[in-house]
Amino acid sequence: MSLTLFHRRTLWFPTRLGWACILLALLAPCLLWWFAGESFLCVTDRQPGAVLVVEGWIGNEALRGAADEFRRSGAPLVVTTGGLSNERWSEKRYSYADMARYELIRAGVPADRILVAPTVHVETQRTFQMAAQARLIILEKAPETSAINVFTIGPHARRSRLVFEKVFPKGIKVGVVSWVPSTYANQRWWHSSDRADELLKETVCVVLEAALNSGRASNSVAENAPRDGGSVPAAGTTY
Repeated sequence: MSLTLFHRRTLWFPTRLGWACILLALLAPCLLWWFAGESFLCVTDRQPGAVLVVEGWIGNEALRGAADEFRRSGAPLVVTTGGLSNERWSEKRYSYADMARYELIRAGVPADRILVAPTVHVETQRTFQMAAQARLIILEKAPETSAINVFTIGPHARRSRLVFEKVFPKGIKVGVVSWVPSTYANQRWWHSSDRADELLKETVCVVLEAALNSGRASNSVAENAPRDGGSVPAAGTTY
């Protein structure tokens, strides 16, 4: 019996055509995302006759768009949600949920058709907390609800819908409306540093949410309550 330390093996190496196919396979997803990624994230998929849930941080112009959506869709109720404005060390902070309610009333939405669901004071998992507070207020005030439409801005829509679907009971269908500024139609996203930053951020966040729940151990509202003493601000609260 001979002692062998080495023996010959055949090494497969790509041809020029093989390298071209490998390069194409690597580039194709990047090119697809480059040209269609923003459209994929800016999803709009409405549920008929649904309660309209408005993320209050989206800005006044988008909130006026939410008022138009309310009138157009015939939604039975509007739920405004959101945390506090500015940084935690600011001298004065306002609830985005309250600010959204005020702007919607100014835009013609009846005050008695609006429910306010301010979120807990947290710096992370803010979309989850918005979904959690919207769920609590809807199940308490409108338990007959069978569908909601989440109204948000631009490429945040895909992630918002994903989070709300995880938080809301299976019996409540979740739609989404992505409000897109009119300027989006005039130029591509790569011509705007703000849009490029938003696309990159939301791409990463959608992947993290889909694969890892953005770091949450579960999607239970009770299990994800703040551990640092955070509380829900009362409607009309100013800090």
